[in-house]
Amino acid sequence: MRAIIHHEFGDPAEVLAVEDVATPQPGAGEVRVRTLLSPIHNHDLWTIRGTYGFKPELPAQAGTEAVGVVDALGEGVTTLQLGQRVATGGTFGVWAEFFTAKAASLIPVPDSLSDEVASQLVSMPFSAISLLDTLALGEGDWLIQNAANGAVGRLVAQLAVARGIKVVGLVRRSAGVDELKAQGIDNIVATDVEGWKDTVAEITNGAPISVGVDSVGGQASGDIVSLLAENGRLVVFGAMDAPTMEIGSGPVIFKSISVVGFWGSKVMGAMDAAKRGALLGELVTRIGEGVLTLPVEKTYSFDDARTAAAANFAPGRSGKILLRP
Repeated sequence: MRAIIHHEFGDPAEVLAVEDVATPQPGAGEVRVRTLLSPIHNHDLWTIRGTYGFKPELPAQAGTEAVGVVDALGEGVTTLQLGQRVATGGTFGVWAEFFTAKAASLIPVPDSLSDEVASQLVSMPFSAISLLDTLALGEGDWLIQNAANGAVGRLVAQLAVARGIKVVGLVRRSAGVDELKAQGIDNIVATDVEGWKDTVAEITNGAPISVGVDSVGGQASGDIVSLLAENGRLVVFGAMDAPTMEIGSGPVIFKSISVVGFWGSKVMGAMDAAKRGALLGELVTRIGEGVLTLPVEKTYSFDDARTAAAANFAPGRSGKILLRP
């Protein structure tokens, strides 16, 4: 089969290649899945760079989320059927024509969801709803987040509205305000405009902001901390701009700000099946209601993987970059 491979860690736009590798065979309790579509996530590219929490042995395949069709059943598998459409959000090496996974880890996809939506169902949406759920915010509470035009930022905003939670979103470009408004997401503030913190205060009408979500790092971390209320929490979700957070000691000391991390894979791994099922059910419901949208910017073939990786970080991108075998 054909698979996307890298023989060294580095810029995905330079190290990715398509090669012929052995087609995997499912073991006991596993199934083989024929890949239909797979999204590119930031953590996929960080893994290829060698800078993520997981570092595979080289040469390595890539990709972690996909929708596909069950192609072969391993011994003892009775819960899935040949030809059934399934999704995965935590199977390494899905940027290939086929991949194997534990049958219990795969999610059957309802007919109501398109391949484009199903391919994105687990990783980012589930991270967003898990994040929102762990924050334990009540109806009417305020949350502030940066990278509001990123995949998780958009999803958090949409899911929060359905739960009655109020969100202020920060973007680094003024154009991002209109881009998100076109998707029905309001309360967006551009940090490249002078006096943007005053705009945040106007939006909240001075109400306390108890939680901030930081996906950027660097000075952006300190900006969010400066807007948090007494006993506020900064939840670190990512570090798109810098691996080091610039946070003054004053707000942390005098406002008793706490800083915690959030890693979706770890949270999902520790979550019991009932909770996981309830949150996934909420996601499917919100998609059906039109509350949650999972737009696609462009779909590339495996042969154009390098171009697709570069496109992932293009300014103004309004949807996911997908790969197709």
